[in-house]
Amino acid sequence: MPGRLLAGLTAAVLATAGLVGTSTARAAGNHPPTPSAAATTAVTTAAVPRHAVTGYWQNFDNGATVQKLKDADDAYDIIAVSFAEATGQPGAVTFRLDPAVGYASTDEFKADIKAKQAAGKSVILSVGGERGAVSVNDAASAQNFADSVSGLMDEYGFNGVDIDLENGLNSAYMTQALKSVHDRHGDVVVTMAPQTIDMQSPQNEYFKTALGIKDFLTAVNMQYYNSGSMNGCDGKVYAQGTVDFLTALACIQLAGGLDPSQVGIGVPASARAAGSGYVAPSVVNAALDCLTRGSNCGSFKPPKTYPGLRGAMTWSTNWDAANGNAFASQVGAHVHGLP
Repeated sequence: MPGRLLAGLTAAVLATAGLVGTSTARAAGNHPPTPSAAATTAVTTAAVPRHAVTGYWQNFDNGATVQKLKDADDAYDIIAVSFAEATGQPGAVTFRLDPAVGYASTDEFKADIKAKQAAGKSVILSVGGERGAVSVNDAASAQNFADSVSGLMDEYGFNGVDIDLENGLNSAYMTQALKSVHDRHGDVVVTMAPQTIDMQSPQNEYFKTALGIKDFLTAVNMQYYNSGSMNGCDGKVYAQGTVDFLTALACIQLAGGLDPSQVGIGVPASARAAGSGYVAPSVVNAALDCLTRGSNCGSFKPPKTYPGLRGAMTWSTNWDAANGNAFASQVGAHVHGLP
């Protein structure tokens, strides 16, 4: 996600009609490539709720609570496993469990994925993170990306992929790659976690990618943290860490062509989870009310309400656990109670 910091400062989803399948931070070091293997795990389809809560699950230990996947709070509808990493082949990604997480075997991890899916959750693989070096900038690397992501979905049973590339992306080739993944997995859950600067205009590469896959995009959970002040959709500048910052920047995405069901609010789970931008759950809930109901707004009030707004995301389930699961219990309950 835009601006996640390792070792204590880390950063951290949508479809129409409410049922669709698909969610970021930084990896704590490179892992060796996962050995190639034939697909052994069938993907279990889970419908993403009309209003969904997304959380990133850390496949590394950076000072937050170390969890197995099964330990992630039940409030999370989409769990983004962080992260898939680059290989020596341009565009290709791989994934390997970090021993620090405590799994005795890959099969145990796959069983946790299946259990979450059986409970109605979607488990997706996040690509990138703060230190991610995945580059998809030509047709060959786009094909490598699609092949490797599809292979990992088949091998582990992931429901989809989250794009958290914080060092830029090429909209033409990333769109091509994601369409290829969708061609192979029609119910794929696709989320994105751009930084605030990446979603200031529909002409930005991240925004163009989101619009390019709008027919199957699940959600864009922009990272409203590790950011300076930004323009809102009314042309005024809003400071990070306020209700207005959340609502006026969401308005840009809504006015720029994304469906409300494809817009989520991404925030840190605690003050320790990011360098800046943490807001209390009550602020997130106020922003959700403002966008969906037109109530609890700050000085900025959207031109209309968006009752179909997807929901909220946090970096991370681990930092949330370290903070008493305040995000899951307070924002999670609020998201699930939206109109």
